[in-house]
Amino acid sequence: MKAILLAGGKGSRLRPLTLHTPKPIVPIFDRPFLRYQIDLLKQVPEIDEVILSLNYQPGRVEEMFRDGSDAGIKIRYVVEPTPLGTAGAVKYAGDQLSETVVVFNGDVLAQIDLTAVMRLHRERKAKATIVLTPVDNPAAYGLVETDAEGNVRNFLEKPRAEEITTNRINAGIYVLEPETFDRIPRNVNWSIERSYFPSLLERGETFVAYFYDGYWIDIGTPEKYLQVHRDIMDGRYKSAPFRGRSGSHAHVHPGARLEKGVTIKGPCFIDEGTVVKAGARIGPYSVIGRQCYIGEDVQLESTVVWQNTRVGPKASLSGAIVGRHCHIGQHVVIGTGAVLGDKSALTDYTRA
Repeated sequence: MKAILLAGGKGSRLRPLTLHTPKPIVPIFDRPFLRYQIDLLKQVPEIDEVILSLNYQPGRVEEMFRDGSDAGIKIRYVVEPTPLGTAGAVKYAGDQLSETVVVFNGDVLAQIDLTAVMRLHRERKAKATIVLTPVDNPAAYGLVETDAEGNVRNFLEKPRAEEITTNRINAGIYVLEPETFDRIPRNVNWSIERSYFPSLLERGETFVAYFYDGYWIDIGTPEKYLQVHRDIMDGRYKSAPFRGRSGSHAHVHPGARLEKGVTIKGPCFIDEGTVVKAGARIGPYSVIGRQCYIGEDVQLESTVVWQNTRVGPKASLSGAIVGRHCHIGQHVVIGTGAVLGDKSALTDYTRA
């Protein structure tokens, strides 16, 4: 059995972070995002291969995962010649498959029981199963209507208030039968949501919903990217290195070096090789990647700093994201919502 991860997007909403780093491998703590999805797929013993459908900077992704040995599952790469959309990518990656396929959108993180989804799919002898999840503001999303038996009946794209009949949206996780791929044209940009799913309804094929009420997030914006770190530190999404820890846990890698006089208030994360100088205060929800340098009397809170970045003395960063190999000068102030791409340089006393 195979899984297809749709990981070809450019991550436009996360720019400038994704100019040199494809969205599927942006770091969540010390691991690329895609590793969390792969670990979830590994809970289904039947899945013996993950197919990564790529388009944007595919070499960076392949360099990260190789053949999948480190991730514990075989990984194969399929590179779209041009962007083919969600259904087109599934067709291109899975055209030769003859067994049931699990499909994940490449920007979704969930803690769903995939074995339960597979069980429903098989019990109902479905041609397709879609995972649905509830949202607080249904007017902002495309909604999926179902009947009393959980059969999918209709898709509503960002409905008006009077049209809202459900708060459940497409969670970006599917189980599909390859025999249904015949209606997807080859090498054409084709949408799974707007074209493939409606074709199932038009043909009267068994198309069922799995209702999932657990943790779910789309990491595709800076706000959501910061939130997923908070959620892991707070235990809402259970994952290393914070699984089973108290809410105030400060994870400091043994290979990090903290001078005397450093103040740490968890939850926070400091990775291998990072140096934190005297007087610095690392506040809650701070994440500092590998080989960073945090200068004297720096104030850092609710900020994610990627690897090999240098923060000068008396700088203050709050609610920001800082890319790789950046240089932040002394007395710099960076506030909530700031996003700095790789190799950014802010001179002394800059405010951003």
